[in-house]
Amino acid sequence: MLAVVGTLPDPAAPVFEGPARWAGGALAVAGRPVPTDRGTPALLAAACAACAVLGLPEPHAFLAGDEGLGHGSRALYAHLVDVLPGRTYSTLAFHYLMPDTMWHDKVLFAVQAMARRPRLVADAGFMYAAKMSGQAPAYDLFTPDAGELAFLADEAAPHPFYTRGFLLHEEGAAPEHARRAYAGGNAATCLLIKGAVDLVADAGGVLFRVDGPSEEAMEAMGGTGDTVTGLAAALVESGRPVPEAARLAARANRLAGRMARPNPGSAIAELVPHIAPALEAALAEAPGEAGP
Repeated sequence: MLAVVGTLPDPAAPVFEGPARWAGGALAVAGRPVPTDRGTPALLAAACAACAVLGLPEPHAFLAGDEGLGHGSRALYAHLVDVLPGRTYSTLAFHYLMPDTMWHDKVLFAVQAMARRPRLVADAGFMYAAKMSGQAPAYDLFTPDAGELAFLADEAAPHPFYTRGFLLHEEGAAPEHARRAYAGGNAATCLLIKGAVDLVADAGGVLFRVDGPSEEAMEAMGGTGDTVTGLAAALVESGRPVPEAARLAARANRLAGRMARPNPGSAIAELVPHIAPALEAALAEAPGEAGP
């Protein structure tokens, strides 16, 4: 089963967990409505839609409210440390949590205490914590954008705010930044680098480039990077090799954008209903059709 960990921009939300379900254009976790605007809810909604297409169980979600002060993140970290050693998940996807190296390492120790090691996907704050703690190689997939990749490439930066200026956030620099990240031990086994052209890379270099279809309005929509991570997590859970799961996720996310026909004012919730048919279309393509 896929489990997704993240926070909600609602300081009143306690730590809670349960099955996530996308139905009738709405997301619910353990029967509790969760607004789908961006962030972890967008990731969860995309993962739910993808799991349905792939014939997988509904994802299990671990959530807490946090507006950036860290209280909810720390409570969620503590909950994970308590419960993960006794749980069985085949894929764990970590998303928006306040970066905290001490708590990150405690959670990673809890994961290592599980009876079976799950595949590990990380994005956003948890990816930062993994890099900051020196534990990036323990992960199977990171899903950075160009700015986040520059942080991974900067072996001296303790936090994304301190990424050195010579590591410019430029699309064309991504292959070199990926090489630096691997050389410094600051990358997961596989990277899905999100941008105008999505790249899938490992320590040997770029494996796939996915550049179409391209909807310009997608660049202005908050949450499209979250939906591609949700797709990737579900595809990893399906048992596909991680690089192929990342390639399919990038392709399906772009196809969903084409089907949704967004404008610059569109919300991510308008994209999610197109995730399932887009993934079906991506799966129906010839293997590697969107590759180099």
